[in-house]
Amino acid sequence: MATTELAKLQLHGTKRGVISISNVSEPYGKGTSDIVSIGISLNGKDIEWKSHLPYENLDEVIAVLQEASNKKKEEEA
Repeated sequence: MATTELAKLQLHGTKRGVISISNVSEPYGKGTSDIVSIGISLNGKDIEWKSHLPYENLDEVIAVLQEASNKKKEEEA
């Protein structure tokens, strides 16, 4: 298993929190497909929450997240 950091974003509403986005190769053993790992750290160091998303699901997940974001913006307008 190899992890490559893709991005580190500031977590809104925290002083030191970060969202870490990484590619993980062979996450479940030799021959398993790469995944995207999204980790949340409130203190900037220790990951409190983590999600693993297969690349094959990313487009659908992104579409749902974009829809949620658009609905939230409409509610706030």
